[in-house]
Amino acid sequence: MRTVGVLLVVSICAVVVAVAQNSPADSTSDIAAVRKVLDDQVAAWNRGDLRAYMQGYWNSPELTFFAGAKVTRGWQQTLDRYIAGYQTGGRQMGHLEFRNLEIQLLTPDTAFVRGQFHLKMKDGKQPHGLFTLLVKKLPEGWRVVHDHSSGE
Repeated sequence: MRTVGVLLVVSICAVVVAVAQNSPADSTSDIAAVRKVLDDQVAAWNRGDLRAYMQGYWNSPELTFFAGAKVTRGWQQTLDRYIAGYQTGGRQMGHLEFRNLEIQLLTPDTAFVRGQFHLKMKDGKQPHGLFTLLVKKLPEGWRVVHDHSSGE
């Protein structure tokens, strides 16, 4: 019975430390910072500036992007995929919106984001879908380290 009491005290202390490390003020400013990264990406996309859009991603060969049945690894490879899909051969980027964003801090330096993307293309098509992101607080700021998007 004594072991159960010790485990309970240790568990309570761990929760108190976790809550203290991620105070509401910090949470609010971190969530706002993650939101700004996403807002900046939308603005860059809508200007047709893929390089600026990619600034929201971790510039690393370890970046992962999952879409459909394809896995893309690396910042440059992800940029190349976007260029091929949205700027090569007369393709258009369209007007991007992120909707129903939910940003949840998992740790003081890691956030999980859920949302919907919606593109309006000049030809009337409207690709849309869901995404989840893992976003990390790095020395250069908050960056998407993993993107899983699925859409129509």
